[in-house]
Amino acid sequence: MNNPWSRWNGKPSSAKPSGKRVRSRNGLLCPAIGFFLCILLTCMTFRALKLHQDQEPTLSFVERNGTHFMVDGRVLYVSGWNSYWLMEQAVEEGSRARVTEIFQTAASLGLTVCRTYAFNDGRDHALQVSLGIFDEIVFKALDWVIAEAQRHGIRLLLSLVNNLQRHGGKGQYVKWAWEEGFGLSTSNDSFFFDPSIRSYFKIYLKTILTRKNHLSGIEYRDDPTIFAWELMNAPRCASDVSGDTLQEWIEEMAEHVKGIDKKHLVTVGLEGFYGPTSRPEKKDVNPPEKWYGELGTDFLHNSKTPAIDFASVQIYPDKWLRQANLSEKTSYISKWMASHIDDGEKELNKPILFSEFGLSSKNKDFDTLHRVAFYKSILDNIYDSATKGGAGAGAFIWHLLLGGMEKYDDEFGIVPVESLAIIRLLKEQACHLMALRHSKDLAQTTGAIC
Repeated sequence: MNNPWSRWNGKPSSAKPSGKRVRSRNGLLCPAIGFFLCILLTCMTFRALKLHQDQEPTLSFVERNGTHFMVDGRVLYVSGWNSYWLMEQAVEEGSRARVTEIFQTAASLGLTVCRTYAFNDGRDHALQVSLGIFDEIVFKALDWVIAEAQRHGIRLLLSLVNNLQRHGGKGQYVKWAWEEGFGLSTSNDSFFFDPSIRSYFKIYLKTILTRKNHLSGIEYRDDPTIFAWELMNAPRCASDVSGDTLQEWIEEMAEHVKGIDKKHLVTVGLEGFYGPTSRPEKKDVNPPEKWYGELGTDFLHNSKTPAIDFASVQIYPDKWLRQANLSEKTSYISKWMASHIDDGEKELNKPILFSEFGLSSKNKDFDTLHRVAFYKSILDNIYDSATKGGAGAGAFIWHLLLGGMEKYDDEFGIVPVESLAIIRLLKEQACHLMALRHSKDLAQTTGAIC
């Protein structure tokens, strides 16, 4: 563990290094030359990141060209993480420093995009306190998060509503509509088909997109700090297994966003399950239980929506393969990722982002080394796709938080200072992807072994 830039410093003793990243085109690479080039590239890259913090970098809008994200004419590979709590922590002056600290930590690791919630419906520190009514104090906290991200050279993937009850979500809209006497149903899925609720969600969308940041004076729709908009976190509409209800909602809301904001990319926020219109071989990639294909979602159909710019997928083998061992989970997820990356290349012609991945600490016989090995396999799959010019555009670990934030912790939480092996993986991955972006010829020559 003396070389902090080796691709892997914490694997279980039974694991074998693949060797993929230590070979040149001719087969062998002089270790001394490779190490020197790696250190040179790494120092240049992370010196630039330090300047991001000191000089408040000017960011450009992220665009899409086929299966690739593009910034300033170069392909962008995403090194991402989730910290869904940023806006809530920014409301109170006493906790705001945590936002700065996580951005500083991420920037030092070379991470480029944070996925976070731009919603909080009817809860403590609610952004939307009731239908169409917003709390200016909380909005100013979101303003501050965006400005602080820009100051650290970080982009934000902003999620706009939750399928789950955390922070309100679709259920809160339904509850409000029912209590005010105009809701059609108490079913949470009425969020998707009730025209009144859809109208109120459009009001929320317009309010967010046209919000003028009180610190920068820039409307959100004109701010390149925002990487993209995510319509919903993990949407499901199990009351209509045909998928028609959710598909109509996706089309309507994506077009509504694009009608207001023509500069930012839009994604759905899917988990990645194949639905009723998918081919049998694709449905076989779903987790074993049949009901995963009956959630009202359809990865390919939903992602083909013209106003959707890229597709998202999540990775949670503990939820999907409860009796499997680590090897079985790793093998399954490699197949899961390969299938969706293949979709991006052959059917969608769009980038694929793995917007959440995690391995639970509540597993029987949980071992930190198992989590590290599993996360390495995910990042390796992304890197391998990137080196081939594929559609695998990046991955977001779920989730990073800081000490003293126990109420935000779950079975997947990662505190950087307590999880050095995982943090080392994230840093190495960022280095490899930056090498592909900024020095492709050098990366091919050295095998990107920084």
